[in-house]
Amino acid sequence: MYACFCLTVPLSFSQSFARVKVQATVALSTIVAGSTTFNEHHLRRSLKTIMLYGDNDRGMEDSSFPEQVRELSINLHHILLDTVKMQEFQDDPEMLMDLMYRISKGYKNSPDLRLTWLQAMAEKNSQMKNHTEAAMCLVHAAALVSEYLYLLEGKSYLPIGCVAFQNISPNVLEESATSEDTLAPEEEGICTGKMFSEQGLIGLMEQAAALFKEAQLYEAMNEVYRLVMPIYEERRAYQSLEKVHRSLSDCYQQLLHKGSHRFLGTYFRVGFYGLIFGDLDRAEFVYKEAALTQLGEFSLRLQNLYSEKLGKDKIELLKDSKTIDPSTLDPAKGHIQVTFVEPYFEEWELKERLSVFDRSFNIRRFVFNTPYTKGGKAHGEIDTQCMSKTILITKDTLPYVKKRSTVINFERVEMNPLQVAIIGMQEKIISLRNCLIARPPDTKLLQMRLQGGIATTVNQGPFAIAKCFLDVPLKEQTHDHHRLRVCFKEFARRCQEALDLNKHLITEEQHEYQHELARNFRDFQNKLEPMVPTKKKHKRSRDRALKNIATARTSRLFSTGSTGD
Repeated sequence: MYACFCLTVPLSFSQSFARVKVQATVALSTIVAGSTTFNEHHLRRSLKTIMLYGDNDRGMEDSSFPEQVRELSINLHHILLDTVKMQEFQDDPEMLMDLMYRISKGYKNSPDLRLTWLQAMAEKNSQMKNHTEAAMCLVHAAALVSEYLYLLEGKSYLPIGCVAFQNISPNVLEESATSEDTLAPEEEGICTGKMFSEQGLIGLMEQAAALFKEAQLYEAMNEVYRLVMPIYEERRAYQSLEKVHRSLSDCYQQLLHKGSHRFLGTYFRVGFYGLIFGDLDRAEFVYKEAALTQLGEFSLRLQNLYSEKLGKDKIELLKDSKTIDPSTLDPAKGHIQVTFVEPYFEEWELKERLSVFDRSFNIRRFVFNTPYTKGGKAHGEIDTQCMSKTILITKDTLPYVKKRSTVINFERVEMNPLQVAIIGMQEKIISLRNCLIARPPDTKLLQMRLQGGIATTVNQGPFAIAKCFLDVPLKEQTHDHHRLRVCFKEFARRCQEALDLNKHLITEEQHEYQHELARNFRDFQNKLEPMVPTKKKHKRSRDRALKNIATARTSRLFSTGSTGD
């Protein structure tokens, strides 16, 4: 009856249902958090009764009231269930963070409570050494505070709501306060906590920046400070500004020293199959794990986690990345499929995402390849090797406030041996290009990539690929043959650049090795020339460049009146 009273009394004074949502949500939070003796069954039954009253209220059936009551009851029901589940999943960090996240979303209409849960998630992530995710929680918290602070005060030097945080993560738009039932904070008495202030906003952003720095995400830290500095400037807080600029200077120095040598995360696709997993049955996620995490190490962690929870003989790992037909699996067991995945970008995206950070931050698409042959084996000769490329799309961009995101869609592309060869050559070109732009250069890695690429005796190497697919009559060649030929031309050009760079990097005792690499490259070019003409073109370009230099020098001599003696 008390719950019904809370739902009906305000409606006699106001047409807005927003106040009801806030009061009911706060009341449930108080009951669940402040008492260990509350009866979950009775609360759920009360919520169901309220929903039935709303559905059967004939006097209000032509209004939006019954639907709003239903939405509120369902939201409160989910909050209640997830809060109770948290005790059950204390030893499952990913599920625990999922529950905390869902509860925080349930408090969408109560900014104070949502902020509390975002801060709790940040603290939990920090305890688990998930510095990036903890920073993201604080960015979301800062975006939430900024959204309401801008509504309340609208000062020009404050971030313009959560939109100002988009450069850090597009996920922050979740904190938008533009829904139709948003309350006016100054009238309703919400957002009155100490965090909903300029000082509270500064504190959240400073904490986020420190965590981004800990995670070596210096570029994200820079974006946070872009939003903090106008507030410090308005306050004439010169000591704080000095501290910010000193911290940024340190980070830029780190970028100069190890910017291209950072490892910012490893990703895995995880599929759960079996009724034993409950809500997780047939769910697929992309997990973000610590840099350099091995597939075997991660798989073993998941297997141990669910074996301890559900029974050692009840959990089985699926060893390959093939498409799963759940009907063929043992229904009495839970099956987990783990696959290593990488961020996926279109060619136009790669031109914009130039740095390690660009290719590791704000990602929604991931890819993994499944090799196969028509004969049924996974691996075969170059001319029989096929591949299935699977592109996954996640619900959220990663990194996020939690380590995993649900896979909401996928695309599968079948590739024939020639297309597989093109992919292989493109990967080799990217590897060489990364070696060429690395600062400081990694001489050993450069030499390894160069030697492996130009060796003509390697069975699966570049020359073997060219011999297999390009040593065919011109009339039999297709567009894919042309694409492969273009790859080889760029590959040869990158190899020449790598040779030139290595010449300047080596010490005196490696001169003989440099001569050997140069001989191998010439041999590679000579054998490749009948299939992929490159040397003549390079020679013409070099002759043309020398001619241009000579012409420019002659013009300069005549223009100065010099005889050149």
